[in-house]
Amino acid sequence: MLATLLKMADSPRTILHADMDAFYAAIEQRDRPELRGKPVIIGGSGPRQVVATASYEARAFGVHSAMPGVRAKQLCPHGIFVRPRPQVYEAVSQAVQSVFARYTDRIEPLSLDEAFLDVTGCEPLFGDGAAIAAMIRRDVFAAVQLTVSVGVASCKFVAKVASDVRKPDGLVVVPPGQERAFLAPLPVSRLWGIGAKTEPLLQARSLRTIGDVQARSHEQLVCDFGEHLGAHLFVLANGLDARPVESEREAKTLGHELTFEQDLVTAEQAHQVLLQLSEQVGRRLRQQDRSARVVKLKLRHPDFTTLLRQRTIEATQDDLVLYRTAVDLLRACWRGRPGIRLLGVTAAGLGAAAAAKQGSLFAVRDMRAQKVLAAMDAIRDRHGEGAVRRGGPGQQSTPWGPGV
Repeated sequence: MLATLLKMADSPRTILHADMDAFYAAIEQRDRPELRGKPVIIGGSGPRQVVATASYEARAFGVHSAMPGVRAKQLCPHGIFVRPRPQVYEAVSQAVQSVFARYTDRIEPLSLDEAFLDVTGCEPLFGDGAAIAAMIRRDVFAAVQLTVSVGVASCKFVAKVASDVRKPDGLVVVPPGQERAFLAPLPVSRLWGIGAKTEPLLQARSLRTIGDVQARSHEQLVCDFGEHLGAHLFVLANGLDARPVESEREAKTLGHELTFEQDLVTAEQAHQVLLQLSEQVGRRLRQQDRSARVVKLKLRHPDFTTLLRQRTIEATQDDLVLYRTAVDLLRACWRGRPGIRLLGVTAAGLGAAAAAKQGSLFAVRDMRAQKVLAAMDAIRDRHGEGAVRRGGPGQQSTPWGPGV
């Protein structure tokens, strides 16, 4: 394994990691000028809500993503809490991804706001990695009026670290052969997988910086930390991350879930949420031209007891089929008590959408359903995700509860 990694280091790749700066908060500040320069926190301040992201003004007070909203309010009492707009964020993300695609087709999105790009061999067309990164930053700002920080290196890990060290609006290039020198002064917490539990183990052996890890041989690290962690530390600390940019990687499941500020206590509330979640999952299946053979339900009670149920079905991408299956699963495990803190719907057993259209005994009905779904998708494409829904008053469920 080590021989292979060292051989790959002799023919370095050019990998970019592009990371939008405070993405959700930056979008809100872009769209609402009165929020610019102020501490904006995306999420809620209630006991069950968490911070999705925060502007740099709020981060100065210690607010960060995944932090409980109550704690964020304590740290930043004058922070402005803004409810997230997922559809807007996704649309902006698609525009950013379109910019990336101008320069390479080897793109591995990690989330709405970051991606790896492999631009190895693109120099004759666009210049070296630094030039491509500069053009991407320019084009992203022109397209969406937002800044993106980019790291350029010979491997994914170093590129990701580089994109983070000079945020916001940064560009950091780590030339081939300089990976170890770049990483050496950084704390060991910068290594992937080194969190609050693992970091003390390293510090107990006097490993406080990545340079300290580099000073240990592969054999020493394996002896101290075991085969898996020891090899992991050696590879990352020495900038030998050989993982490819996986542009063809497909998700094994597609799902959505919501956690509520106030527990759901009636079947009507729960069904409304399941319908919305099923519509979201079905739409993503159709966008990706895929179908599902398994529907999974996730239910969490106020005491954090979590139930997972699933059912195998005929391959489908129809919202109503997903919804009815989810309702059946809910009825089988919930009788109205206790309340519901979280609900989720996930499609699994994914395959090509064509498999969902073959051999149906109800072809006419299926064709009508497909036309309805296509019409609804067209309306949403033009007017937004909330423009049309099945039945009811068209209320949306949010982390603050149904119909808020």
